[in-house]
Amino acid sequence: MIVCSEQEMVALGKQIAEGFVAPATIELIGDVGVGKTTLVRGIAEGLGIKQLVSSPSFTISKAYQNDGLTLMHFDFYRLTDPGIMSESLAECIGDEATIVVVEWSDSVADILPKNRMRIFMKYNDDDTRDVRVEK
Repeated sequence: MIVCSEQEMVALGKQIAEGFVAPATIELIGDVGVGKTTLVRGIAEGLGIKQLVSSPSFTISKAYQNDGLTLMHFDFYRLTDPGIMSESLAECIGDEATIVVVEWSDSVADILPKNRMRIFMKYNDDDTRDVRVEK
């Protein structure tokens, strides 16, 4: 699908969140600045999370909470070796009250469950985004 604005990306995230039941894992695949964190903001809003969602590029992970549900957002962009963060990711994936979103997952691909949702995002020449969801 073609996404034309930040508002549409947030709306898509909300739509993706509908009916989500933990545990669940989402893998986001796309270049820097394509809108991955904006999509996560929409997912968080769709899950009823009120906290401000920001990129975990420098902190590696961020947790957001709502009524016993945790949304864990991981970004492995800066890590060629995830080290102890791979253990944290594995624990979150197995948690019955957690939805996990992972950006730049190459270094942790062997940890991700096979039944994850994969979302591919890319730039178009007209500044829109092409977003493809695989379940």
